[in-house]
Amino acid sequence: MTRLAAGRAIRHHGAMRILAPLALVAPAVLSVPVAIAAPAPAATAADTAFDAIWQAEWAWRQQERIADGGPGIVDEHLPDVSAAAHARRLAYWRGTLAKLDAIDTKRLSPDALTDWQVYRAQIAAQVDEEAFREWEKPVNGDSAFWSDLHYAARGDFTGGEADYRRYLTWLGDVPTYLAQQTDNLAAGLKRGFTPPSIVMQGREKSVETIAAATDPTTVVYYQPFAKMPASIPAARRAALQAEARAIIAERIVPAHKTLLAFLRTRYFPGLTKNLGATSYPDGAAYYRSRIRAFTTLDMTPDAIHALGLSEMAKIRAEMEAVKEEAKFAGDLPAFLTFLRRDPQFYPKTADELMKEAAWHAKRFDAMAGKWFGRLPRQRFAIIEVPPDIAPFYTAGRGGPGTYLVNTYNLPSRPLFQLPALTLHESAPGHAFQMPLSIENTTLKPFRRNSYISAFGEGWALYTERLGDEMGFYRTPYERFGMLSYQAWRAARLVVDTGIHAKGWSREQAQGYMRDNTALSEHEITTEIDRYIGWPAQALSYYLGQLAIQRVRAKAEASLGAKFDIRNFHDTVLSLGSVPIPVLEARIDRFIAEGGPSPYPKEPAA
Repeated sequence: MTRLAAGRAIRHHGAMRILAPLALVAPAVLSVPVAIAAPAPAATAADTAFDAIWQAEWAWRQQERIADGGPGIVDEHLPDVSAAAHARRLAYWRGTLAKLDAIDTKRLSPDALTDWQVYRAQIAAQVDEEAFREWEKPVNGDSAFWSDLHYAARGDFTGGEADYRRYLTWLGDVPTYLAQQTDNLAAGLKRGFTPPSIVMQGREKSVETIAAATDPTTVVYYQPFAKMPASIPAARRAALQAEARAIIAERIVPAHKTLLAFLRTRYFPGLTKNLGATSYPDGAAYYRSRIRAFTTLDMTPDAIHALGLSEMAKIRAEMEAVKEEAKFAGDLPAFLTFLRRDPQFYPKTADELMKEAAWHAKRFDAMAGKWFGRLPRQRFAIIEVPPDIAPFYTAGRGGPGTYLVNTYNLPSRPLFQLPALTLHESAPGHAFQMPLSIENTTLKPFRRNSYISAFGEGWALYTERLGDEMGFYRTPYERFGMLSYQAWRAARLVVDTGIHAKGWSREQAQGYMRDNTALSEHEITTEIDRYIGWPAQALSYYLGQLAIQRVRAKAEASLGAKFDIRNFHDTVLSLGSVPIPVLEARIDRFIAEGGPSPYPKEPAA
C-alpha cells in the first residue's frame, strides 16, 4: 500500500500543504527517484543551524502523522485532529518560526537560502492556518474530510498481505477520526465559522450511503478486499475479509450514522447564510491570511480585483478574434450561447468523453521532447470521478498517477474545452510538476513532498497557454476552449474577491462567469459554490500563471538566442513547489548563469 494522500491525488485541502495528513492509497508510483544535480558546496554554519531546525520539525511531523515521507512509505494510522493536537501544533510551529527568523540568512549558502525561503513560507502558512483555526471548518463546497477518506479507500494496494493488515488498523481509526472532526465542526459552528449553507446542500450524500448500508461489502471501505491478490493464501484472504466486514459493520457504519445525524440535526441547520469570508470572526484578516497562503503573495483584495478586470478585458479581445476565425456571424454573447447549446460540442456517452481525454493525453506525448528536457518516470491513469462526489465536483482533477475526468451530466462537459483541461490536469501539467518533484532526490523532503497552490496550479494553467504555442489546439473551437479556461481563471480574481471582500451575491458571481466564459451552467454553479466555500484558493491559478509568464519573458529578453525553452521549463520544474518570490529569484539566477539546464549532461555513449 503506497502511502499517498487523497490530497496528492486530487489536491483537496490546503494551500501550502505537506502531503499528506490523510494517508492512504493511490495508483502505484512507478518512478525511481533520480539525483539530478552536482553535490552541494560545503555547508556554512548557518546552513547547519537551519538543517537542525527543519530536520527536527520534519521528524516531529512524522510523529504527528501530518507529513508524507515519500513514495513507498506506509502509515497505518490516521492523524490526531483533536483540538488539543491542533493547539500543540500551533505552539510547535510558532516556536519553529521563531528559530527560523533567528538565523542570519545572509550567511546561508545560495541553495540553503532557497530552502529556507520555501520552508519559512510553509511554516508561516501552517501558523496562519492553525491560528485562525481553519481546522474547525474541514469541509467546503468542493470537498470534505469524509469524502477524502472515501477516496483514499478506493486506491490500489501494492505490498501484499502486510498492506491489508495495515489498512485494517487504519479502518479501526476511522470512527475516532470522524468523532474528532465532528467535535471540530461543532466548535466552528459555535463561533459562526462554517461554510455557507448554500454550498453544502447534498454534500452529506456519501455519508448517508454508508450509514444506510446493511451489507458491509457494498461500502466503499471494503473495495480493497474485493480484489485481493491470489498471492495471499485463500484462508488468510477469507480471514482478512471477515475482519474487514466486522470493522465496517460494527464500527464504521455506526460512526457514519452518528456523523450523519450531527450533520442533519445540528450542523447543516446552523450553517452561516453569509457568503463572504470577511463576515467571519476577524474576517478581513482571515481572508488576507488565505490570500497569502494560496498565492504566496501579500496582495490586497482590491488589487487582485482590479488585476482580474484588466486581464479579463485582454482575454475578451482574444476571444473576439477567435470567434471571427470560427466565422460566427453573431456577437460574443451569442457565440457563448451557441457553444453551450449546440450538441456537436458535447459527448453522447461517458466512454466517448474518457476516450477523447485519453487521445488528447497521447497527442501531447508526441510533442513533449521539443518542450521539455526531463520527463517524469511516473505514468498516470485516466479514471472517472467517483459518482458520490461527481455532481458537485470539478470537470477534472489531476496529480501523480491520476487524471480524474467527470462524466456526470454530459451536456455540461464540452469537448472543445477538453484539450486544455487535459494539458492542465495530466501532462505537462500536474502529471509533470508533481511527479518531477517527488522524483527529485536533491530536494529536501519538505520540498519534494509539498504542494503550493500558486506554483502547482500556476504551472498547470501556464501549460494550457503553452498548448497554443505547441500547436495543440486543432480548431478555432479548441482554441476558444483554452481562452474560455483562461477567462475562467482570470474571472476568479474578480468573483473570489467580489464574494469575499466586496459583498457580491451568488447570483452576481454566476452572472459574471456566465457573461465571460463558455462554461456550462452546471459548471458555473459548482465552480461559484466552490469559491464561496473555499476563500482565496481560486486566486492561486491565474496569479501563479502570470508569474511564470513574467519570469519567462524576462529570461527570453535577457538571454536572447541563448534562451532554450526546455532548459527554462526544466529549471522551473526542478524547484519542486515554491513560493512565487522564490521562483522569481531562481529565474534571475538562471539568467545570470546564461540559461543552462539544471540537470548534469548525460555522459557520452
